[in-house]
Amino acid sequence: MGLQFGYTKFCCFLCEWDSKDKKNHYIKKEWPKRKSLTPGQKNVTHPSLVNSDMIILPSLHMKLALFKNFVKALEKNGAGFYYLKEKFPGISDPKIKEGIFVGPKIRALIRDVKFKDLLSQIEKSAWKSFKSVVIFFLRNRKAPNYREIVGELLQSLKIHFMNSHLDFFPDNLGALSDEPGKRFHQDISAFEKRYQGQRSARMLSDYCWTLKRDVPDAKDRRKSTTLTF
Repeated sequence: MGLQFGYTKFCCFLCEWDSKDKKNHYIKKEWPKRKSLTPGQKNVTHPSLVNSDMIILPSLHMKLALFKNFVKALEKNGAGFYYLKEKFPGISDPKIKEGIFVGPKIRALIRDVKFKDLLSQIEKSAWKSFKSVVIFFLRNRKAPNYREIVGELLQSLKIHFMNSHLDFFPDNLGALSDEPGKRFHQDISAFEKRYQGQRSARMLSDYCWTLKRDVPDAKDRRKSTTLTF
């Protein structure tokens, strides 16, 4: 969207939510809507490649972000956090600490009845709310009481986007296929192994070239590249 990275004052592409106005966070729910994304104004550094009205909210990535917030809120010396290390030995400690999990791992944990019993009362309440949001909000159809379900989660995990933009989510949120997102995470995982965890700008360019090579027709290649970026 052309927005500046890092701890910026106006970091939302939909509205002029003020990240520095902490006393009104989660109290004020309606913020002035962004009228434009003009470079040089309100943390916009580059022209937007896509109109904000055309942005589709992918339920898979929202689930990953919610789970990340949940894991980071866990007591690091608690039984629940240590169980994550035991259940997923293939995930490095830094990734577990930051809550970086993929969809299949999260689904496996949702089916795991033992995990809930290891959580404290507060953590158990947050876990129950997270599962309810995944099942009754992020799938194909929203439950009639979705506001109440999301509200329960927000009591445990403070997430501005869900608090202030609940009406922005479409009714058929889960109708968007998760396959592109899953394929992206699989590809990136392979690139991480190739680069042995080292941060390099070449990794992104290497990945982009693989996308272009996978599209034989030049016209379709330009279209694919535009949508990707």
